Amino acid sequence: MADKPRPGNWHTPTTIKQSAQENQRDLLLTFIAGQKRGYDAFSFQHGDYVGAASQRRTPPPVPSFPHDQDGNSANGRPTLVASSIEFADGSFTKNGPSEYSQRQIFAATPTSTVDPLLSLSHPAYGLPVKLVANFAALGIRTIYPWQKQCLLGPGLLDGEENLVYSAPTGGGKSLVADVLMLRRVLENRDAKAILVLPYVALVQEKVHWLRNIVGGISRAELGQAEPGVGQGLWAPRADKDTIRVVGFFGGSKIRATWADFDIAVCTIEKANSLVNAAIEDCSISKLRAVVLDECHMIDDGYRGYLIELMATKLLCLGQAIQIIAMSATITNIELLKRWLQGHSYETRYRPVPIEEHLVCDGKIYGAGTTAALLKTAAQLDMRSQSSQPELQPLRLIRPSDHKELADPVRNAVVALANETVRAGYGVLAFSRSRAGCESDALLISRVLPTFAEADPIIQEKRLDLLGDLRSLSTGLDPKLEQTIPFGVAFHHVGFSKAAGLTTEERELIAKAYDQGVLKVCVATCSLAAGINLPARRVILHGARMGRDLVGPAMLRQMRGRAGRKGKDEVGETYLCCRRSDLDAVIDLMHAELPEISSCLISDKRRIRRALLEIIAIGLATSRASLDDYVSKTMLAYSAETGSIQEQVEASIAELQEMQFVTVHEDGAFEATLLGKAIVASSLDPEDGMFIHNELRKALQAFVMDGDMHVLYHFTPIHDLDSVMVNWKVFWNEVQRLDESDLRVMHFLGLKPVVIENMLYGGTLRERTAQEKDNVRRYHRFYLALQLRDLCNEMPIHRVAEKYDMPRGSVQNLAQTSQGFAAGMIKFCEMMGWGAMAAVLDHFSDRLDAGARTDLLALAKITFVKSRTARVFWDNGFKTVAAIANAHPEELLPLLMQAQPNKVKLEAKDEQKFQDKLLAKAKIIADSASRLWQMELEMEYY
Repeated sequence: MADKPRPGNWHTPTTIKQSAQENQRDLLLTFIAGQKRGYDAFSFQHGDYVGAASQRRTPPPVPSFPHDQDGNSANGRPTLVASSIEFADGSFTKNGPSEYSQRQIFAATPTSTVDPLLSLSHPAYGLPVKLVANFAALGIRTIYPWQKQCLLGPGLLDGEENLVYSAPTGGGKSLVADVLMLRRVLENRDAKAILVLPYVALVQEKVHWLRNIVGGISRAELGQAEPGVGQGLWAPRADKDTIRVVGFFGGSKIRATWADFDIAVCTIEKANSLVNAAIEDCSISKLRAVVLDECHMIDDGYRGYLIELMATKLLCLGQAIQIIAMSATITNIELLKRWLQGHSYETRYRPVPIEEHLVCDGKIYGAGTTAALLKTAAQLDMRSQSSQPELQPLRLIRPSDHKELADPVRNAVVALANETVRAGYGVLAFSRSRAGCESDALLISRVLPTFAEADPIIQEKRLDLLGDLRSLSTGLDPKLEQTIPFGVAFHHVGFSKAAGLTTEERELIAKAYDQGVLKVCVATCSLAAGINLPARRVILHGARMGRDLVGPAMLRQMRGRAGRKGKDEVGETYLCCRRSDLDAVIDLMHAELPEISSCLISDKRRIRRALLEIIAIGLATSRASLDDYVSKTMLAYSAETGSIQEQVEASIAELQEMQFVTVHEDGAFEATLLGKAIVASSLDPEDGMFIHNELRKALQAFVMDGDMHVLYHFTPIHDLDSVMVNWKVFWNEVQRLDESDLRVMHFLGLKPVVIENMLYGGTLRERTAQEKDNVRRYHRFYLALQLRDLCNEMPIHRVAEKYDMPRGSVQNLAQTSQGFAAGMIKFCEMMGWGAMAAVLDHFSDRLDAGARTDLLALAKITFVKSRTARVFWDNGFKTVAAIANAHPEELLPLLMQAQPNKVKLEAKDEQKFQDKLLAKAKIIADSASRLWQMELEMEYY
């Protein structure tokens, strides 16, 4: 083996040529899953650093891999070479110590040996021994000084004060809330807690985390606190049940009852519904703590305003419920403090430092602080060049000879990602659209080491990931199939209507990225707030997401993904923008984080829903109690009293006119049956009126000889205006409808001729309320057609192709429809429409299973969804008992048959794939056995 070049000779062409392959081989050693080599160790071995600081060293461009005369790599993939990144003087190295290595020498924060209160086992926190051990098992043994100061605030540990606090992303916000919430749950046998998160992905992630935290803690052990702790707090419980953590989110079939959980992790809508139900049946007295994560969303008029409705109800109860609100992007925290009548705390501490950079026209400018970045942008602006000396860049990204990389912004994104990956670290890139994510991922994958050159361990894990993705019911996305072998993937989050990937795909990709199997993840900006995927380097492809400029809060969220604690010792962010966007960038960087405010007074009349809810659940039945509720809203602390009263009076009058509320002669308020049904179904008043009219029509003429009428009423109505209808597909489907389905269209007032007119460029008028409702019906029926295909066992990816929809959007429709269907059943029950409720309830099982009636029993078995259930049925396994009594090896060929992609694999990979399916077959057989046993017991009793 040739000697490695000395650190000072990396830029010598001869040296590069002699050692290229060896350096590549050494670099690839850093790809071991779950390990990220520190910069110091890498520099001592190779004499290079990845980064933009002036004292940091940078490797030279890596030569292209072996290719044929057509420019393809050995495996036939078109090859690109990433542009080199060099210092302004043309060199690739700078002498002198790295500031990163200097940071590692000196401790950033004191340890628990210096300050005992930084240990979670300290008696001041009063945590049980097992709970402290669980935290330690997850890597949390000590806390930061700011967390200590926050927790020891007046009355917080005892639950006597509410708390509002702000800390940067990655600064450890969640731990403070976890400690306070767990103390409330553990101090009383019947205590309950609710943790509110904005997105389903976050709910699922938090449920998993909390179950690990409380794992193994039995109620009998809660008397075992650290020595010196007051034993009154940890009174032993009579039973030995574990602490139950349950997730509540759209599409889940879990009933919102207090009996089944100790800690409920909820989306905003589910939390509000849970609180409403508990107030109505008086079980709310068991609630001891509510955590409001991402509380800056309170001024989101679409769904975040429900946080204000829920918290205000809790403030009106007059019982000891500790409210804990946190966010990384709150500026007017004093408003929240006054509203919640609690303690506030702010910190800007971040355990992992972040270096910020601005990239424009292939030049990288350092910006250690926001102010420096502002100055950088201002000096780059054409208007200010004449009055200020030209700002010297730290480094330069050379233009590319490849036409695919001719755009300087895209070229910068690819070069920066390539540089980081070749040093063995993770990259999170944000692109403006779903298509942009996929395009960037494909380009980045083409400049990275080929699959054959990767470490064997990484090769194996990437093959496993491809196998797992291929075995999903949706099959393997063809673009992911191209990028994953090179350690690159894209990620579209589930709450986005443009989500291109399914939940299962996103989970597999996120896990592989977190373990280091994938080195690059390209995502839309929504990912910044949707899930925890840290990276050494965060790259923003442009200052715009979609057509709009990113906001200051979203920009902070994206930058906050860099350098998460326990993953990297540093973080870097690169905002790559065009010169034409510099004005916008300057404005963006100058902009302060927006102050949050109440949106109860808005065009959407949010206060109307607030008043209807408190009247329907019995929290306010008189004018005095209604005024008391209004006085406790955040709105009362941020708007003039006169304007609030005007809105209240107008809203009460509107609720009466809509026949949702009755005002008695003595001035008492009472919700009508319709008003109670709307609240029980978690509908806005306007949506509730639309649903009521639709169901009343169905009562008069309900089409029972087909599925479409039921599915139409199961189709969610939220944000129907944003549904992208492919009118050609719509018209083709209408042409295929049978007599039953055409009668449904007739009863709904939908006309095929209108759809045909839209096909040729027509428009749907929306001037009046009636016309707007008519447009909603067309859009709703289009989605109902997709639900019909799903319930008839058409795979998600086939439905997506057929209706020109992203796969993730189709899956999201299926999941939200399940939750909406439960609301429609509840609505009918509250209205006394028992027959309609029974019809809808019967069909909801088909919606959940995504299968016809004959497969419903099989679909209850773990891992057996519609496609697998149909294969079992067609091969003679038509009952749960038949599967329970089958040997797993009998089920293996059926599982092979059920796979969506019949890809020929090499012998060893085929055997490994079959081993995985055999393990799945054993789980299926065990699940069927349990279900069969339950059936036998029910028959016996």
